[in-house]
Amino acid sequence: MEESVGQGQLVYYKIGGLIRKYRKEKDMKLLDLSALTGIKSAMLSKIENGRIIPTIPTLFTIINKLGIRPETFFAQLNADNAFPGYFFLPKEGFAAYEKEEGAIGFQYQSILEYNNDGGAFQISLLTLFPGSNRTQVTTAAYEFIYVLEGTLQYQLEDKTFDLTPGDALFFDGNIAHTPINYKNMMVRLLVFYLFADQNK
Repeated sequence: MEESVGQGQLVYYKIGGLIRKYRKEKDMKLLDLSALTGIKSAMLSKIENGRIIPTIPTLFTIINKLGIRPETFFAQLNADNAFPGYFFLPKEGFAAYEKEEGAIGFQYQSILEYNNDGGAFQISLLTLFPGSNRTQVTTAAYEFIYVLEGTLQYQLEDKTFDLTPGDALFFDGNIAHTPINYKNMMVRLLVFYLFADQNK
């Protein structure tokens, strides 16, 4: 059984991004990696897009089949977590990343990733372009949504919320969810992911 994010780590994003990077460098599709590892492509997709993190045996299976030395892979997950008392975050430093393969018109930029003894969080800027589309997904985190620009609907399973600039929504990411840009205009959201330490 796959594990939810915990233990104050923010490697959920880095693990998925690294796996996707190495897979694409080898010109492999998710189905190719699935055939090599015996892990379902749907599960691999969730791992790559940061919806879950893999168990240690699953992770070692993936990196082994991708031909990556474990020490090389894990060295890229290390980060200096010392907090200097502030972070200045110029917009030029926002890192674009892909969260869901197959999503149309979703553009994510990571603004800040940070972890401490109490858990971990990530703040992202999400831009929804006209015609954007995605199925409902789940995330092993709490999510806080704040609308910066545009009008949208946010679906939480069978509930729908109408949001305009300045509105916010907080929810358990384990509830299936998706934003819907139903107008012919761009929508910008701040998305705050909170990964609590489940061992406390």
